[in-house]
Amino acid sequence: MHIVSDIGGTKMRLAGTHDLNSFDTPIFLATPKAYDEGFALFVETAKQIAGNESIESIAIGVPGVLAPDKRTLLQSQNLPQWGGHTFADDLERALGTKIFLENDTALVGLGEAVFGAGKGSAIVAYVTVSTGVNGIRIIDGVIDRAALGFEIGGQYLSATAPLVTLEELISGSAIEKRYGMHPRDLGKESPLWEELAQVAAIGIHNTILHWSPNIVVFGGSMFNEIGIPVDSVYRHLSDVMKKIPQIPNIVHSSLHDEGGLYGGLARLR
Repeated sequence: MHIVSDIGGTKMRLAGTHDLNSFDTPIFLATPKAYDEGFALFVETAKQIAGNESIESIAIGVPGVLAPDKRTLLQSQNLPQWGGHTFADDLERALGTKIFLENDTALVGLGEAVFGAGKGSAIVAYVTVSTGVNGIRIIDGVIDRAALGFEIGGQYLSATAPLVTLEELISGSAIEKRYGMHPRDLGKESPLWEELAQVAAIGIHNTILHWSPNIVVFGGSMFNEIGIPVDSVYRHLSDVMKKIPQIPNIVHSSLHDEGGLYGGLARLR
């Protein structure tokens, strides 16, 4: 028995797997803001999933920056009270198994590269736009190495003060702050979505130049049916891309809320 998990700022998902090709029906839980409560809930749920079986390993996606050895969640904007805790070591002591931690975006991107919309491509760039903005590069089915992870939402899209980041322009939290309502409440026909597609194209243009992927997979709530149209991003990207002769394929993610669990399967392989 292995366990795959995706811990987000509001929800955590856990599922058991025996073959690392598929997983059982996931358990969805509200994520406690306090670390001790979240840790205890995770341990209890993992034991519930395993039943009388031993747990051979667990892969977990966590929202934030990991230490270089991927044992400690250094900081998390969505779960600030979890920051600084040796989550992997704590779980290994409590459950007697091997723990593999990854950034949540990295694990979702890995799932899309191996099982989802990027399957079959050697170099996959996964970009998520939801409450925040981030991305990951997957090479030959493996998360690309980095000293402290990737934070592409922090790239500046202005050169004069005040400096403005991609995340501050197109994230769900930025749009909610700008309009005082949830982005989906703006409606599908809002001209905002075309505006955001143009801005997103600039950010993706930079990412393509840096990462040179075969395919770019878009995920996150801001690319839902009421949201930024992927085809509009591609159209605007075609207008601004000058340095390379061919734009990589641009597609929507296919694994929905289970991308991190599929990424866990790939990581444990």
